[in-house]
Formats: sequence, structure tokens, C-alpha cells
Amino acid sequence: MDIIQKIREAGVVGAGGAGFPTHIKFSVEKVDYLLVNGAECEPLLQIDKYLMREKAKEIIKVLELLGEKIKAGEIHIALKGKYKSEIIQLEKVIKELNSRVKIFKMETYYPAGDEQQIVFEVTGRTVPEAGIPLDVGVVVTNVGTLVNIYEAIVDDKPVIDKYLSVHGEVKNPIILKTPIGITLKKCLDAAGGAIIPDYKVIIGGPMMGRMVEKEALEREVVTKTTGAIIVIPEDHYMVHRNEKSVKHIINEAKSSCIQCRMCTDLCPRYLIGQKLEPHRIMRSVSMLENDVDILKEAMLCCECGICELFACPMQISPRLVNIHLKGIFRENNFRFEKNDKELVGNPMREYRKVPTNRLISRIGMNKYMEFSETEAVVLDSKEVFIPLRQHIGAPAKPVVAIGDSIKCGQLIGEVKEGLGANIHSSIAGVVVEVGNSITIKK
Repeated sequence: MDIIQKIREAGVVGAGGAGFPTHIKFSVEKVDYLLVNGAECEPLLQIDKYLMREKAKEIIKVLELLGEKIKAGEIHIALKGKYKSEIIQLEKVIKELNSRVKIFKMETYYPAGDEQQIVFEVTGRTVPEAGIPLDVGVVVTNVGTLVNIYEAIVDDKPVIDKYLSVHGEVKNPIILKTPIGITLKKCLDAAGGAIIPDYKVIIGGPMMGRMVEKEALEREVVTKTTGAIIVIPEDHYMVHRNEKSVKHIINEAKSSCIQCRMCTDLCPRYLIGQKLEPHRIMRSVSMLENDVDILKEAMLCCECGICELFACPMQISPRLVNIHLKGIFRENNFRFEKNDKELVGNPMREYRKVPTNRLISRIGMNKYMEFSETEAVVLDSKEVFIPLRQHIGAPAKPVVAIGDSIKCGQLIGEVKEGLGANIHSSIAGVVVEVGNSITIKK
């Protein structure tokens, strides 16, 4: 079977982002660069580092296979230069296998792990506005995705488990390997539980992750894209920032925005040459100008949060305004017109990178920086709730029914055509419910 077909059958999606189906990304004939994102965009995240240490040989081997398949001119693993032990391990394997893979060492700044930043850092090319890396001859993939690809190609194993970290206000910060569909409550319990009574949980990283109430942990489950669970106090600064209503944010902009343009000057997408100027969007919204040519720039926002959590001296929220505008544009089926002209990075970019340590201090998460766990704990579950949509595109359609006995790794949801990804059972058991997710009990 062709390796792209194996990737498709295994239901591999981008493990570190929105879950783009991987078989589509690698269905290309030839590229200039195959880049691996090992920089972990969000602060505090640990899983890519863990996988680069523990799965270095698998990562290098599968990169050689993929590089040959898509005729990649160069193959680079881009990671932060401070990842000393990870670099040593990868370079050791590269030498052992006589691989052509190269290590690209990045500075420690946020968001170094944004794929468009990586493309610019390694190649000097700017992805077109509303474009993708392939538009400039590049395919970017994630470390966790590569491990899943290796298992799909070499072991014929579908994506049925996930590595994630649990830290913050917990008794024992931990790295877990869990079955997909396990509840976040069980993951938190594996870390010894929360050490404070009143808390909220960030699923993902502190800047772009999704915040949920502690009561939701029995319903929220690990998916193919879950990377971390971070427990923070209920009265934490980040909680208040994310609870503002759009109306409140616009009122703040009307009364407080001083048009200093710091949000624009530090915007990562603006600095690689794209026409995204958050200060102009805030002016148009607050002054009720509703200039569509300006407002549509919100579609280019990567939602990294630098504008509101680091740049703005008035503590208003361009990111949340952009998210609101993007929702309106999508409801009206508006698409940003792709610009194919060559874009040039801002010459001040090198001097405007946001240091990760300063950012972490600004958002009040210094105490969670230390994370000494180096081994993953394997977690099991007698019951899983497996969503049929864990990816960009249409949800998978169930191919099992209530009462069916299921083997671990068996196909339970299928996407036969179009954008989507197959779903497999992460445990052996019996199907007890079928809906937007499939519940399986041992």
C-alpha cells in the first residue's frame, strides 16, 4: 500500500494544531523544503521535546521516507536552540543513519512554533496572505504527527493514543500517554488532582488554549490534537482576560485605544510582511467606520495573543476583536482573497521578537515553568468517548452500531471522500452509544 494511503487509512491529522488531515498535506509531487515544527508554539508545552528525545530514530527514519515521497529538496527540523538534550539526541541519530536531515536552531521567542514563522526563519520566504506554506514550496509538519505517521507506515497502527502534559496547580506534573477519548478528569487525577479548590483548566497552551470550567472535565476528552492540560486559579489574570464580552471589548477600545500601533508593530504576521495591522482594525471598530477593506485583515490573524497580552499598554483585546470579526465573515461566506505577490519581511522583525520568558512573566505563569518529568506514564481507561470530529473537515460517519464488540484499533468512523479523517477505537470493548461521539466500554 502506498504510504500516503497508509497515512489516510490510519486517520493521521496534525497533532499540534487544528487537525488538518495529513494525507492531503503530503499528496504533492515535489517541494523545495520539508520542515518539521519542533519549536512548540505555546509556552509551557513539553510534548514535542519529549518525543524528540524518546522517538528521535523514528522521526529521522520517517522524514527520509517522506522526503523521498514528495521529492523534498531539503529537510530541516526547526527547534529552539536551547533544547540542548533534544538536539544532541537528534544529531546522534542523524549521524548513525547518515541522514540528510538538518537541524535548524531558532531563538527562544513567541510564537516561534507558528508554522509561518518557521517557514520565514528557515527559508526567508513569506507565506502569501490567506495562503499556505505549499504556496512557497514548503510542507510543514509537527513532531507528534511524524510519530503517528511512522506508526501508520511501519506498524500499520492507526491514531488511537495521545501524548500530553498535565501541569499548573496539580500535585504531580506529569507526561501521559492516553487512549483517545479518555476524560480530562482521569488525566487530572493521574497527576494527583488539583492542589487548589477553585480552578479552571486550559486545554492547550496558555496563549491560545481553550479555557473550561472544572465541572466540564468529566465531559471533555482527549482528542488527536490535545497537547496539554494546565490548571490555573479561578481568579487568575488569564481567566479574566478571556471572559470579556465583545461588547465590553469594543467599549474599551472606544474609551482607551490610543492608536500607539504597538499591537501592529509586534504582530508576527505583520513582521513577516503580511498586511495585518490590528491598530487600524481597532480604530475602525471603535469609531464605527466599518471599513471592510480594513476589517477583513482580521482573517489573517493567527490568534497568538501578543497584541493583547504583551503589546497593548492599555490592556485592550485586538485578538478577541479579530476572532469576533472572523466569525462574522465566515457566517457570510467571505474569504480573504489570496495575494500571490512576493511579500518581504519587516527589517525590524529581529528586534521585535517577543522573548518567551518575558511573556510568561507578563501573563503570570512563571511558577509553572519548571517541569522536570521526563518519562511518560501510560494511562488506561475502561470507557472512552471518541468524537467523530477531531479534525478540519467533515466529521467521520459511524461504521459501528450499539452492541457491536470492538477491537482496539478498529475503524469506527470513516470519511470516504473530501476533507476529513478516519476514527478508530482506542480500546477493546462494546459500543454503548453512537452520536456525535462513540462511547465504548470494556
